[in-house]
Amino acid sequence: MEKLISSSDWMKVTEVELVYKSKIKASERPSIHTSKDAHVLLMSIWDMNTIELTEHFKVLFLNQSGRVLGVYHLSSGGVTATVVDPKIVFCAALKACACSLVIAHNHPSGSLKISKADEVLTGRLKEAGRLLDIKLLDHLIITAESYCSFADEGLL
Repeated sequence: MEKLISSSDWMKVTEVELVYKSKIKASERPSIHTSKDAHVLLMSIWDMNTIELTEHFKVLFLNQSGRVLGVYHLSSGGVTATVVDPKIVFCAALKACACSLVIAHNHPSGSLKISKADEVLTGRLKEAGRLLDIKLLDHLIITAESYCSFADEGLL
């Protein structure tokens, strides 16, 4: 037997609203065209008090022209790892109407060596982005002294 939905039941449904508000003119946003551009921007906002203490994961959202729409601090973890949920990455990317993104995380150890876990995560995010037409341009591993770029290493 079919249950009828009363008008009061509709009041119990949560409305979903998508909003992206920028207070910065498009022409004033920084551009990212190289791994160095991304590294310089990320280092300007990275908390240098924790870069050698705990792992953090950030995402740069870019428009079609490579201008930065926003930076998202996705997660903070422990000394050796942090959790990255692709659903959250792309939820934020879609909300910002990003055409591409650059992901980055730090290695508190100071090592720029790419781990198997880093490769697997990059592959998952690249594939998810392909399905959504949001290109993963680069994955940077950052330390207090330098960085490693997956794109520069030919791993994207």
